[in-house]
Amino acid sequence: MKAAVRNYQARMQRVLDHIDRNLDGDLDLETLSGVAAFSRYHFHRQFSATFGLSLHRYVQLARMRRASHQLAHCQHASVTDIAMAAGYDAPDAFARAFRQRFGQSPSAFRKAPDWAPWLAAFEPLDNARSQLMQTTFSDNDVSIRTVAPTRVAMFEHRGDPATIGATVQRFIAWRKAAGLSPRTNPTFNIWYSERRPADPADYRMDLCVGLADDQSIDPGDDAVRIGEIPGGRCAVLRVTGDTHNLEPAALFLYREWLPASGAEMRDFPIYCQRFFLDDPDQRPAADLFLPLI
Repeated sequence: MKAAVRNYQARMQRVLDHIDRNLDGDLDLETLSGVAAFSRYHFHRQFSATFGLSLHRYVQLARMRRASHQLAHCQHASVTDIAMAAGYDAPDAFARAFRQRFGQSPSAFRKAPDWAPWLAAFEPLDNARSQLMQTTFSDNDVSIRTVAPTRVAMFEHRGDPATIGATVQRFIAWRKAAGLSPRTNPTFNIWYSERRPADPADYRMDLCVGLADDQSIDPGDDAVRIGEIPGGRCAVLRVTGDTHNLEPAALFLYREWLPASGAEMRDFPIYCQRFFLDDPDQRPAADLFLPLI
């Protein structure tokens, strides 16, 4: 039964990965049902049942999210080119849809993005990616590593987790300005609170960039500070594919692996390192670290 569930999950994940990599391509029902190797007569219902929104709506939102990123971060790309890549036949149709969804015209968003309505508009897309059936982990998926201390630049997020997207955008912009490429400086997240605290104002996490011991930077933002992820023994669980929501993996470590292992936790929060697997598909992955004594 578990093998069948994993196979079904993998086929659905293939579809999401294909959409992400081929937003300029033909993403119709025939094509995507073929990617999943499911019957085209049932696939639209399977997709809606799994992700909570239609295939067409998912593709539309994915293309619009890319378009908004291009507007904010790719100044060399024209609005017309961005509109065409998002599947619109004319810039005015794109502008109407963009304004309806975000409350700003594409040109106004490019100059000064308002991230609050942006976050609300893409909540269905984020929820859909989180709805993929929960991955089943086992004790064999957990390894024990002794890691070295890692010097990092920490970009703080404090407050409602619903606004984390805006912080991520600021983090990306700051990282680019500082010349800290993910290829040379690894990415970490540190969580100090649960994913959905009773009071959203209590949510706290750091987005981090690894630094060499002799590497100096100009923080350039009040949210940035220099710190360290301490070394020591850690239980490590790898998650591949959809790493948007790592809570199921964290719950497995706390609720199942830890009691059975007899291990004791160190006084440092759970954290992860994000990267891409070195394979032809370049799938995203995250190693989740639970610090141990």
